[in-house]
Amino acid sequence: MFLKTRIAIKKYVNCPLAKAGAVQSALKSQTVRSMSTKHLLNPEIIAISEVPAGDINAKSLQMVRGQRQMPLGDPAAVGVARSEVTFPCADGHEVRALLYVPNRSDTRPGYLHIHGGGYILGAPEGSDATNLNIASQLGVVVLSVDYRLAPENPIPAPLEDCYAGLAWLHQNADDLNIDRERIGVGGESAGGGLAAAIAIAARDRGKYALCHQHLTYPMLDNLTGTDAQPGDPLVGEFVWTRGSNQFGWASYLGDAPAEAPQVPARVEDFAGLPATWMMTASLDLFRDENIDYARSLLAAGVKTELAVYEGACHGFQFIPNTHLLRRYVRDHLEALAKGLGVAIPA
Repeated sequence: MFLKTRIAIKKYVNCPLAKAGAVQSALKSQTVRSMSTKHLLNPEIIAISEVPAGDINAKSLQMVRGQRQMPLGDPAAVGVARSEVTFPCADGHEVRALLYVPNRSDTRPGYLHIHGGGYILGAPEGSDATNLNIASQLGVVVLSVDYRLAPENPIPAPLEDCYAGLAWLHQNADDLNIDRERIGVGGESAGGGLAAAIAIAARDRGKYALCHQHLTYPMLDNLTGTDAQPGDPLVGEFVWTRGSNQFGWASYLGDAPAEAPQVPARVEDFAGLPATWMMTASLDLFRDENIDYARSLLAAGVKTELAVYEGACHGFQFIPNTHLLRRYVRDHLEALAKGLGVAIPA
């Protein structure tokens, strides 16, 4: 999930992101909205509206990165072995990743997971609970990549780190008992954007196959929230704003052109991309770019399932113990099982 899962809203309200957000930049993100959308939130997650809306920028970035990470889970308790691995990227950088291997001997799928954080935040540890659950419930080998973050490391570094992860899964498939025909990629927010970029790169380079892409409100289009494409004023009020989005994309692209694969929304040919599950939220800034991307996949004959969660916003998984969160966990797991060709857990 995006950054952290199942954290108490009190902790989130007191985090540096909320405090940094109190001083808002004078970007269009505030003028686009003509009214609050709090009344459109699912009542279960209304507490997320208590977080002051504000934009992440160069000044507040280090404060946000200083948030305390959630503790890691106990892999032995769920029949999974978790370890840290490294492998080289094309530019010689040693990429770190967390590897989750279920304690089973049968041939199984592989899943390349890419964490969220607007291309500027996060680490694989933030998705530990989700990846332990995937490995345990589905019997899937999961590799979660600690890709280099922008703005210190713009394109091509983040994309190539993740592609190196895909290569590592294929190259180590025999040792890990992975079926190379059942390797998927997925992620949340920026991780979903990078997953979509990896799917494009894998298709175009033709070396490592993917059978499925699993995208949770993916960050796909650098124009979303700009003057050229401000979007529906009813989206983007909570958690991830237009100003944060512009900063994230500018940091990630650096001097690189805004083209595919690093900007998935710019891809011209959707044919041959892997079967897709995508989830977005009715109040998420990425809602319309996600719907447009799904529509293009469908028009190209790609098997695609799109779920739009009414009353949800970006990062709604921050709020624990809600029916909305339980629905997401169930849908996410069942769709991944289907995409990777394993039995859907009871």
